[in-house]
Amino acid sequence: MAKKAKAKTAKTAAKSKKAKKVVTKAAAKTATKAKAAKKGKITRREYTKEDIKELKAHSKARTPVAEIARLTNRTVGSLRQKALKLGIGLGHQR
Repeated sequence: MAKKAKAKTAKTAAKSKKAKKVVTKAAAKTATKAKAAKKGKITRREYTKEDIKELKAHSKARTPVAEIARLTNRTVGSLRQKALKLGIGLGHQR
């Protein structure tokens, strides 16, 4: 009988651990969504002629990509893709 009691206790403990993990994951998702809402999601915007001129100027000046992203309110990936399509180098280490 003692073995059965220990087995039940172990199962109960395992279930409670799973329940805690589920609650933790749900809390993490909620926190991530809240962060995104606070920060403001960057939406897709087309590059204007002025944006392209600015990007080329930053390319010549060898401005770091992270700084360009902050100044233009665009993602690093977006800037790199546009630079690739334009055939210009981007970043201070090329």
